Amino acid sequence: MGSGQYSVTFALKSIHRRAPPAPPASDRGATGPSRLWNHGGCAFATTRSVPIRIRMAFLTASSLRPCVRRLAAWLLVLSCLPRLAHGQSAASPPSAQDDVRRPRIGLVLSGGGARGYAHIGVLKMLERLRVPIDAIAGTSMGAVVGGLYASGLHADALEQRLSQVNLSDIAFDRKERAKLPQSLREDDFQYPIGLSAGYANGAFKLPAGLVQGNRLLALLKIWTAQWPDNIDFAHLPIPFRAMATDLATGDGVVLDHGSLALAMRASMAVPGLFAPIEVDGRTLVDGGLVSNLPVQLARDMGVDIVIAVNIGSDLQRPDALASPAAVTEQMITILVGQNVRAQKALLHRSDVLLEPRLTDLSFTDFAKGPQGVHAGEEAVVDAQARLAALSLSPQAYAAYREAHRPQGRLAGGTRIDAIEVTTNGRVPVARVRQLLSVHEGDVYDAERLNRNLSALSTTGDFESVTQQLVEHDGVHTLRIDAREKSWGNQFFLFGLGMSTNFDGRGAFNVNLGHRFPWLTQSGLEWRNDIVLGSNRASLHTELRQPLWQSMGYYVAPYAEYARRRSDIYIDDLPPTKDTKASNNVTTETARAGVDVGMPLGRKGEVRLGVNYVRKSATFNYLALTGGVPVSQPTLRAQQPAVRALLTLDQLDDPLFPRSGYYLLANVEGGFGSVDKRFNTAQAKGLWAASAGRHTFNVALEGAGQFGANSPSKANGGYGGDGANEGFFLGGFQHLSAYAQDQFNGSYLLYGRLTYLYDLHITDLLGLRVPVFGVSAEAGNVWQLRDNFGRGAYLKSGSLFVGGNSPIGPLYFGFAAAPQGVWNVYLQLGRVF
Repeated sequence: MGSGQYSVTFALKSIHRRAPPAPPASDRGATGPSRLWNHGGCAFATTRSVPIRIRMAFLTASSLRPCVRRLAAWLLVLSCLPRLAHGQSAASPPSAQDDVRRPRIGLVLSGGGARGYAHIGVLKMLERLRVPIDAIAGTSMGAVVGGLYASGLHADALEQRLSQVNLSDIAFDRKERAKLPQSLREDDFQYPIGLSAGYANGAFKLPAGLVQGNRLLALLKIWTAQWPDNIDFAHLPIPFRAMATDLATGDGVVLDHGSLALAMRASMAVPGLFAPIEVDGRTLVDGGLVSNLPVQLARDMGVDIVIAVNIGSDLQRPDALASPAAVTEQMITILVGQNVRAQKALLHRSDVLLEPRLTDLSFTDFAKGPQGVHAGEEAVVDAQARLAALSLSPQAYAAYREAHRPQGRLAGGTRIDAIEVTTNGRVPVARVRQLLSVHEGDVYDAERLNRNLSALSTTGDFESVTQQLVEHDGVHTLRIDAREKSWGNQFFLFGLGMSTNFDGRGAFNVNLGHRFPWLTQSGLEWRNDIVLGSNRASLHTELRQPLWQSMGYYVAPYAEYARRRSDIYIDDLPPTKDTKASNNVTTETARAGVDVGMPLGRKGEVRLGVNYVRKSATFNYLALTGGVPVSQPTLRAQQPAVRALLTLDQLDDPLFPRSGYYLLANVEGGFGSVDKRFNTAQAKGLWAASAGRHTFNVALEGAGQFGANSPSKANGGYGGDGANEGFFLGGFQHLSAYAQDQFNGSYLLYGRLTYLYDLHITDLLGLRVPVFGVSAEAGNVWQLRDNFGRGAYLKSGSLFVGGNSPIGPLYFGFAAAPQGVWNVYLQLGRVF
């Protein structure tokens, strides 16, 4: 063979991983939940040609063999380079645990309220299996769990934090009542329905949500305090996206920057339940309306494999839809289920779908959190064989954890360089600044600041008070946004009361309250309370002008009118079941005065003042005089008086308290040159304590009337000046076996011991958190001061079931007393 030169080009193929192609449309969604498609040992292999030019000279036939041998050696070395670059021997096969060459894994967490505890169980098991997560997309509760995990909270820490708080109280914005100002505690005592309607611009409005979500937002802010509020979520330890819905357009909104806490809160703003929240000028609600299982969002983050966790509620059987609320819930489940099915169809054969079994866990069952965590763990165990293909070696997973270790950009000791305060209504910015306990130059402390903002939000002036710490060019600016109530600048409160013993005796009343705060820049408030009922009517109007707002003092001029019709029972003691009312009397009281109010911290307040009062009593029967029926004259009295009113209220709940105490004491005395002064003193208190599902409370009441001639039995307790109506006993939980207000006198003593057992049922005949109760009562009234506290006491006992209904507290009970006296009661409204 002759000599010559040839140029030979060899194409070497290197292997690298990439996402597998999408399965055929016919295969999508047909694999069932949690199925992992695998394409064999080269599941993620693709080829790329790398041209290598090797110039060789073939001079003689004999020189060909060495050249070929050298070429073969080069090919062997070059083929091993990818493995050698990863520290593997040329002979070792590719490892599925190799962190550098592995596919990117995205975690998708759906919404579902309290069912979202299952996400924590899933995360715990993925950590145990050493499955890395490279991106998280979440909706609603999935956004909350996913956002916290992406910020650096590992699963065990997340579970521990959630177990240390009452997430039900926080999620539903149940404020710690003992920390409310006394004016708000007065309102929830008198208006138990809890519904507040607003009025502005000639129209009535209701809140956009039953829950404002302030406590949840504050908690999320504390847990993500290491991150500034203008961060790109791609810079979190794990890149994160949250899905929300634009309430104005219905479009899906991807939240990928700004305040992490605000994004999580916006994503779970369930319409009608949680108030919408404004982010970047858009009013946002729960992302579940458009994408409750945001698979496509994870795809857009560049992941190769998706692990999707669906915790959506199952549809109820038709026979279980026994109320409008149940039908509404079913409708929402149907609508959300449609977009979930669309997102499931986007799953590839290589993806994993987990659907924890949460049959007994509802949207609001936050108390069953551990049950949800366990269900999430079980779902991963069921798919463990498929997830094992994604597991890293211990060394590789340790390196992954180190690479994703949280390194928040707000280091400890970050100082606040500037403070910006914005409001959107009548409350002056200066007032908000006055209530802040943080100043420029202070060290940023999210927990301390949120406690301060929580106190600010409980003043009743604001719908929400939020804070953001924004970093720009090394300057840290604290932004406080105090949003006043969006449903009006005047507010109306409602309450209902009703009592019947099913024998024709009963009463009802309607309560209406009106509040008009911030009439002036100085904080003047107008308060009105109206009661309209079968046996009573009243009107109270009052102006409250703050004196020293930093101390809470105020001056309150007021006027009030009350009218009451009471039955008169004249009989021989002890009373029997056949005791009936013989007559009735109507009393009227008109009073005008001015008080100075002084708060006792957040425990209560003292009011001191002067007033002028006029009273009258009209007996609605005829008396025989010389055999001729003669109507009784109306008795009248009037006097200037001084008054002291003490209120202490630390009950955790105004209707069914489990802890705390309540005391109301009122002393009023006449002065001046009036002929017949009448002085009264009255006090009543309640103490409650509980252990587990058991609650005990003790109620005591005492009252006395001084400065008037002793009333007589003949006129039903109205003697002397006669216009004083006295004090009453009788009715449910006020000597329950007897009729409403059956006993009247100038002096009164009463005590009650009540035991309540929490039935631990979410809903019983429309009652929320129902209880079974037993009470023992004793008390009496006296006409003469000399007899006060002497003689036998009337006794009564009762059994009842009670709970909160949509229209207030409702009780159904049976009561009995000696001499065969008994009653069956249906009571709507507060009993203390």
